[in-house]
Amino acid sequence: MSTVAMTTTPMGRMGALARAELTLLGRSKGTLFAALFVPFVIPLSMKQAAEGMDLKGTGLSVGTVVLPSALGFSLLFAVYSALTAVYVARREELVLKRLRTGELRDHEILVGAALPSVVIGIVQSLVLIAGCAALLDAGAPSAPHLVVLGIAAGLVMFAALAAVTGSFARSVESAQVLAMPMIFVSMLGSGLFVPFEVMPDKLAAVCELLPLSSVIELVRGGWAGHLSGGDVLAAVATAVAWTLLSVFAVRRWFRWEPRH
Repeated sequence: MSTVAMTTTPMGRMGALARAELTLLGRSKGTLFAALFVPFVIPLSMKQAAEGMDLKGTGLSVGTVVLPSALGFSLLFAVYSALTAVYVARREELVLKRLRTGELRDHEILVGAALPSVVIGIVQSLVLIAGCAALLDAGAPSAPHLVVLGIAAGLVMFAALAAVTGSFARSVESAQVLAMPMIFVSMLGSGLFVPFEVMPDKLAAVCELLPLSSVIELVRGGWAGHLSGGDVLAAVATAVAWTLLSVFAVRRWFRWEPRH
């Protein structure tokens, strides 16, 4: 961590912290496994389920069902779950407390610690997109800018949500438990297993307000090309609202010292 203190620019300090965090992440076998392999394994089991869905009239195919879901799993496990554990572990090890005594500002500490998970999420997204496009005949996106927007919004939002969840965890083990409700609710209600297009309208209207739903809708709509301008604005507004709410919660409740 001495490298961080010796770096004078914000980008340099965050970069040094990210490199140190990446080294520590590589030593955590459980976190590394969840971040690198789980998002690749789960979507494979979804292909058969997607093939059994009645997608006629929805504008969707097996590829456009599975691909956004695969990216959603990457956000949930490689970014949200893994980063929640990182924040709690560094707090309980007094790393965050020591970093605050140096040149690093609070937001630089949080962003620097998040960068390795965000980079893993980006790499996973690129691999999943290439794999699904080739193996599931998903083709090219009709509106690639919406896909990029959805992934970027998801990375920022779930990094912030990880900090919120970590604020209330007393240990790394409890951090994993506290992250599970968001993961399960997102898996069941955000279109990962059942696309909004095949849900009852009233249920879909409620589920679309969940954090991950906006990401799935932008990515799936960007691929299938069926989103209207109003749908895009609604999805972006939902993502921005959750991000701002998360940032407020972090500023209000994030703990920098161990919970006792």
